[in-house]
Amino acid sequence: MIAACLATVAYLSVPPPKDVAAGSSSQRTKRQRVSKESDGSYGPATKLADLRNPVVKESSGLVASRTTPGLYWTNNDSGDGPFIYAFDEGGSSRGVWRVAGASARDWEDLAVGPGPKHNRPYLYIGDIGDNSGRRSEIVIYRVAEPTIRASDANSSKSNPEVTEPAERIALTYPDGKHNAEALLVHPVTGNIYLITKTPFAHPAVYEAPAPLNTKGLTTLTRLGELKVPSLLGGIITGGAISPDGKRVALCDYLQGYELVLPGEKESFNTIWKRPMKSIDLGQRKQGEAITYRLDGKALLMTSEGLPTPLIQTVRK
Repeated sequence: MIAACLATVAYLSVPPPKDVAAGSSSQRTKRQRVSKESDGSYGPATKLADLRNPVVKESSGLVASRTTPGLYWTNNDSGDGPFIYAFDEGGSSRGVWRVAGASARDWEDLAVGPGPKHNRPYLYIGDIGDNSGRRSEIVIYRVAEPTIRASDANSSKSNPEVTEPAERIALTYPDGKHNAEALLVHPVTGNIYLITKTPFAHPAVYEAPAPLNTKGLTTLTRLGELKVPSLLGGIITGGAISPDGKRVALCDYLQGYELVLPGEKESFNTIWKRPMKSIDLGQRKQGEAITYRLDGKALLMTSEGLPTPLIQTVRK
């Protein structure tokens, strides 16, 4: 009907109203706003730097600092002690911390989220690896995120800073033993999510809802499976939830994936049923870590092996 009316106006050579010819102010503003919104795709992956701390040779977890914006945390895979490493986007080391009260059997991923004290960020460290399928329980350590000072750059693995005492969150699966390398924590609820690593099969998603039990053993809840658009199947090696809680990023050895909530009012757990969009993460020797930049407008990745690259892809 609208098209027919406009055609008639043009045929009669009658100038259309000003707001139709040029667009009203509100219409132009709306078009400009829509044009600036992301279409959900990502630009080319670029290497920002190589991490300069040679001790970080098996970067398996990655998270953007909340206490010190612009800096990042990582951890080594199995074989290292209970240490976390801070660095900047130029790859410079900004300090080493020993996590007080923690041990390291097979640390696989890092996450950040809320905790016991209001308005204070906490790091979650996933001791969740189980390649041999022997662990009756896995552990996540929760510790208040340190504020990174300029002087902390002088610390090292042999002379580290020390965190506040970590809380131990013991978990068990409801359906047997599983290997997992992806730990995610919701930025608002504090719910924990684990995604199993299952080669050539569908990985499963498990949840431990907050408030989290630090005194006993918690049985995870199985939420379902993910259909990964990859020849590798379910070899998920890292994951993160965006700072606004609306997107999930995952990675395997070849590429990345993102799931997006369909609407503002949707429950977060519906995200696991959303289609997974593939993302090119560039050249990685053995990519096991992915996180969102603090502003949520980019993804950052590392890879195991030296030199350890820091790679970024920006959301369009």
